[in-house]
Amino acid sequence: MNPGVIAAIVYGILAIVGGIMGYVQAKSKISLLAGCGCGLLLLVSALLQFQGQSWGLIFAVAVTLILLLAFVMRWIKTRKFMPAGLMLILGIPALGVMISQMGILTALK
Repeated sequence: MNPGVIAAIVYGILAIVGGIMGYVQAKSKISLLAGCGCGLLLLVSALLQFQGQSWGLIFAVAVTLILLLAFVMRWIKTRKFMPAGLMLILGIPALGVMISQMGILTALK
């Protein structure tokens, strides 16, 4: 399994768990929908990558960028570490792994 697949799976699971935690703690339906929705999209992108679809990695990068942008805006607004700071700290390396994997794919073509 390549690093891009692993990064998408891990960050996808974290997004789902975070969405569920947001719903349980704050009764936030938006957290539940956004977290589970984005997490499932990342898991689908991992599946696509695993099947050899190179655009699955591009899809994972796009979803991760959208999540990071949302968490940057939330962190600026609230200045709270949870959940925005944690998801930023975990999402930036995941994005880095995905982008480095894109460089490897480009070199192989």
